[in-house]
Amino acid sequence: MIEIKEVKTKKEIKEFINFPLNLYKNNPYFVPCLYGDEKKMFKKNYLYCDQALSICYNAYKDGKIVGRIQGIIQQASNKKWNQKRVRFTRFDSIDDQEVASSLFSSVVSWAKEQGMEEIVGPLGFSDLDREGLLIEGFDQLSTFEEQYNYEYYSKLIENYGFSKEVDWIERKLTLSGPLDERFARITGRIMKKFNLHFSTCKNVKEFIKRYADQFFDIIDETYKDIYATVPFTEKMKKNLISNFKLIVKIENVTVIVDENDKVVAFGLYFPSIAKSVRDTKGKLFPFGFIKILKEINHPEGIDLALIGCKEEYQLKGVSSALIFEVMKMLKKPNIKWAETNLNLEDNENIINQWKNFENVLHKRRRCYVKKI
Repeated sequence: MIEIKEVKTKKEIKEFINFPLNLYKNNPYFVPCLYGDEKKMFKKNYLYCDQALSICYNAYKDGKIVGRIQGIIQQASNKKWNQKRVRFTRFDSIDDQEVASSLFSSVVSWAKEQGMEEIVGPLGFSDLDREGLLIEGFDQLSTFEEQYNYEYYSKLIENYGFSKEVDWIERKLTLSGPLDERFARITGRIMKKFNLHFSTCKNVKEFIKRYADQFFDIIDETYKDIYATVPFTEKMKKNLISNFKLIVKIENVTVIVDENDKVVAFGLYFPSIAKSVRDTKGKLFPFGFIKILKEINHPEGIDLALIGCKEEYQLKGVSSALIFEVMKMLKKPNIKWAETNLNLEDNENIINQWKNFENVLHKRRRCYVKKI
């Protein structure tokens, strides 16, 4: 018999956070979330509490935890997209349909009480969270920003009645030959034509001080029509800035500004910390941070986190300047690859940029939807 419990006690919270760590123990491709970040989610002042409702459930069989799930009613998203949806995320289960169906049914029952009409996911509180179910690329190491799951998850989800809504694709980029000087010339012409230049900052602290507000404005502008996105709140901005300070190095930030030092485009790239986070099970202390810091300072790869451009510059070739910066990063002695993370499969504007690299489509993720 399957028993479903809403997560309330300290013991249940610990079981909820630890379950995937045990389920994927010794799996070389799974990269957990930071343990401390997962604990913050259960605090009353969590950064999304002012725009979302959430509930977490554990599933037990013979007294042993065998699954978990989180339901989220993202009110800001529902208002923006005129929907009545509950999101599911942090879904993990043994290969047992009864367990999975019981978890989904619990979220559905709660959502119906709140007046929701559809369930969709995997989606987190915002697109800064991990999203999408891995359906291709099970033999690939996950990036720190995205979730890994076993191949049987899609069967459990589809058997409950979900169907595809969107797919994201991910590519691994390499560059074995010399830099394509065409991009250098194109970049030079574009920068001169629109009186733009690359901004230089001494460190991340200076970047935040000079450009943080503009940076978030451009993210909201660039991604406003992208699937399931929500505008930044002040708490979201503060959280992202805090993460910047932890893992971003100034050489991995590209900022293009006009003659008035106003940002027109940016590229933000994270050093790949997947291996160290995997090996430390997402725990920074007592020694995890040292291992992660070492990988931040000497990464083998980079994750393409965010690329943004003001609308009036989007079709004027400014993106070529950002792509050229990625190319230059790939020519650094220690950098072997870049990972694009999630691109919607029909986002031709961004997908076409990767044709300038040696690239492999190595992962695909899916978001499912179901009427309730």
